[in-house]
Amino acid sequence: PVVAAAVILPDGYDITGIADSKALSPKKRETAFARIVADAALGYEVSGVAFGIGWSYPGEIDRVNILQATYAAMRRAVADLCAAPDAVLVDGLPVPNLHTHCTAIVKGDALSASIAAASIIAKVTRDRYMTEADALYPEYGFAGHKGYGAPVHLLALAEHGACEIHRRSFAPVAQTLLPI
Repeated sequence: PVVAAAVILPDGYDITGIADSKALSPKKRETAFARIVADAALGYEVSGVAFGIGWSYPGEIDRVNILQATYAAMRRAVADLCAAPDAVLVDGLPVPNLHTHCTAIVKGDALSASIAAASIIAKVTRDRYMTEADALYPEYGFAGHKGYGAPVHLLALAEHGACEIHRRSFAPVAQTLLPI
């Protein structure tokens, strides 16, 4: 699936340990995730921290394409916030039909603490999902490669075909579905 997150951080929030999720080790991502979630659990009025999560699952991705499914997940993440934001900063391209002022920042996860925090929430959430999927489908090794096109994943696809959580529109999966 595609997982997106939206995070509200108050002015003056201690951003120690919050950075682009791709630049953090899994342990540091987990630590930052735990802190953001704990601060949000205090309540928006108390801590000023809030987060929302949005998902797009394989069927939707296959139906509308990866970009449109990503936009849908981003809109769902913003809608999942406990407080309506005045504006939204997004990494990359603006999100159509967001219904909130949106500013797109190229490489935003490296330039904005709130975008970096959202990338951490989204990545840890998806990685945990893939680890759970690994228990259901151990032959694919999802806990290790998290569903990305790693060589070991491509070998598992060739050997076992696709399972129900694979996107049929992902080229290596589509190739395993072709008649021989």
